[in-house]
Amino acid sequence: MGVRKLKAITPGQRFRVLSDFSSVTESKPEKSLTKGKKRSGGRNSRGKMTVRNIGGGHKQRYRLVDFKREKFGIPATVKSIEYDPNRNARIALLFYADGEKRYIIAQNGLQVGQQVMSGEKATPDVGNALFLKDIPLGTVISCIEMRPGQGAMIARSGGAFAQLSARDGKYAIIKMPSGESRMILTSCMATIGVVSNSDSALERSGKAGRSRWLGRRPRVRGVAMNPVDHPMGGGEGRASGGHPRSRNGKPAKGYKTRAPKKASNKYIIDRRKK
Repeated sequence: MGVRKLKAITPGQRFRVLSDFSSVTESKPEKSLTKGKKRSGGRNSRGKMTVRNIGGGHKQRYRLVDFKREKFGIPATVKSIEYDPNRNARIALLFYADGEKRYIIAQNGLQVGQQVMSGEKATPDVGNALFLKDIPLGTVISCIEMRPGQGAMIARSGGAFAQLSARDGKYAIIKMPSGESRMILTSCMATIGVVSNSDSALERSGKAGRSRWLGRRPRVRGVAMNPVDHPMGGGEGRASGGHPRSRNGKPAKGYKTRAPKKASNKYIIDRRKK
């Protein structure tokens, strides 16, 4: 799995870096595990724009991914590794022994034909989902639940992973992708291994049109606006700007937005590094 740089036949290809899709083994999704995806265009039910810079984009079908992995003790075979337009990780199609088919987030090293399992009977091998109480300390994990039975919430994007550092009573101490150390109940589940497509951070679109394909419209800088439109707008000549802030005046770049008395603060052992 890697990236490839194109020969600059056109201006849009000059700086484009894209995935080589070497791990993808199937081009069409499993039809029974997809559904239509409706786009809002940033509009609410009255048709009023409530979110800017959203609209257009290529038509996509949503792949129904199993984040809970609750089919305990039933072995499954990896049928294919597929591309998912809704995320930067690859997904794997599983055929369970009881005949059911499901998609999961694919981990690095997951191969077609490999057997995976979830639950207490599973071994700590790549692609298997186990409870945090059953995973050996120091193991690299991903797709971690925050609450038992909730489904994977942490470390789901391409190349993301966390590490099981320690266990203290009913809590496991996880070193998060951000560097934060946090306590999570040992009855939560996690998948062994690093999420696939680790090189997704190296990709470069190469042209503005690719953003439009993804449904992103142009974003105007605040300093380019008038004073009536943005706190950083206006100014004669190059004298514009001021302190970086949002359109509604909230400071950016270092301003702490987390509530100081947030209930989950007691679960955070060490804050993320700046």
